[in-house]
Amino acid sequence: MYNGEPNQGMRCIIDIVNRFTPFVSFKIFDVRGKCELPEIDKFDIYIATGGPGNPLEGDGVWDAKFFGFIDAVLKWNNENPIKKHVLFICHSYQMACKHFGLAEITKRNDTSFGVMTIHKTKEGLKDLLFEGLDDPFYAIDSRDYQVVQPKLSVFAKKGAKILSLEKIRDHVQYERAIMAVRFTDHLVGTQFHPEADPISFLSHLRNKEVKEKIRKMKGKRKFRNMLEDLVDEDKIYRTNETLIPNFLRSAITDLMRSKKIMSN
Repeated sequence: MYNGEPNQGMRCIIDIVNRFTPFVSFKIFDVRGKCELPEIDKFDIYIATGGPGNPLEGDGVWDAKFFGFIDAVLKWNNENPIKKHVLFICHSYQMACKHFGLAEITKRNDTSFGVMTIHKTKEGLKDLLFEGLDDPFYAIDSRDYQVVQPKLSVFAKKGAKILSLEKIRDHVQYERAIMAVRFTDHLVGTQFHPEADPISFLSHLRNKEVKEKIRKMKGKRKFRNMLEDLVDEDKIYRTNETLIPNFLRSAITDLMRSKKIMSN
């Protein structure tokens, strides 16, 4: 599912999902543009991405349906032995945090864009989603909004867990944004883009207008450092090859185990 315009991110997700054939087949739903949402009983695994835009704004139709979809998944998982699995990315992650009432979603002082370090929390260190990734690990970040000020009592009540935080910024007095949350055993989300691959991102940077905008925003030195990070096999390549595959493998294993038990 996607909440915005089809883009390189969608192509990257399709590329990763295709690595899991013949275990999975997929269908794409245009949530924001066409108000399309999957029927809960027809699919087992969902990846929701999207953006750009303000996660706090919608037209009262597509966003309401998206929140209804989240509630339907939760209801299904509470009532059925074979669970539905969801990964929320970026814009969808922010909307999920809002819907669960876990934290505040605010506009950043400036845009976060490029290769960023992501730091695991105590819970993140043992979560299967991050298995095989260093601490910190590297990911593509692209956002004007952020999830901050966690409501810890709500986290405790719902059994949700903060899995990662953005880098420590000693020179500014800003709260560290929450970069990943496990909402339930079967629903998880990331602020960053685990689907991003270096080739697609470098292709994006070939656009002269984009390149100049980033240089102006980050400075020439940081821009050069970002290019070096993109081609480092232990950074974006590893996250692309690890995180979403971890999510899919975990979901497929759980589904196969549950369906086998049900068939006995």
